[in-house]
Amino acid sequence: MKKFSHRLATIDDMPVLNDLMNRAMEHFLPNFLSPEQVAASYEIMGLDSRLVADKSYFLVFDDGSLAGCGGWSRRQTLFGGDHSSGRNPRKLDPKTEPARIRAMYTDPDHARKGVGRFILQLCENAAASEGFSRVELAATSAGIALYKACGYRTIKAWNEITTSGIAVPLTLMRKNL
Repeated sequence: MKKFSHRLATIDDMPVLNDLMNRAMEHFLPNFLSPEQVAASYEIMGLDSRLVADKSYFLVFDDGSLAGCGGWSRRQTLFGGDHSSGRNPRKLDPKTEPARIRAMYTDPDHARKGVGRFILQLCENAAASEGFSRVELAATSAGIALYKACGYRTIKAWNEITTSGIAVPLTLMRKNL
């Protein structure tokens, strides 16, 4: 695997992270979703600043250039940004509940270089170090192939209905650590 550098995100990184997320969504999602679904995805995707505050959100660099970002959570919320509904800050019990992998995005200029795999490994290692034996995530259609290749299995698929009535497909996936 290629060598990347990484660090934890800070609140000062938020504007750069939001820009990266928007570019990733604009680039990757149209290969799987209709234009209406891509637009609706912004309602249910994005960065949850609690991940940054919890020191569980990573920035990944390729030769000094921001190549991707992603994190994990010890909290109940499965997906969504600060603006998304349905967030729950309750802490998970690592003995009985899986940690969450959250808000993974790769810069389109760094696609197919192993950035996503590297972020997953960082997150899985961090969750395991806090006693979690399982992790789960809500995969977009664009991420399913990566997650399957990294050992995640499908639990269930559903359509998240946005406030505009547009259905965005998501898939709950899980992995034992």
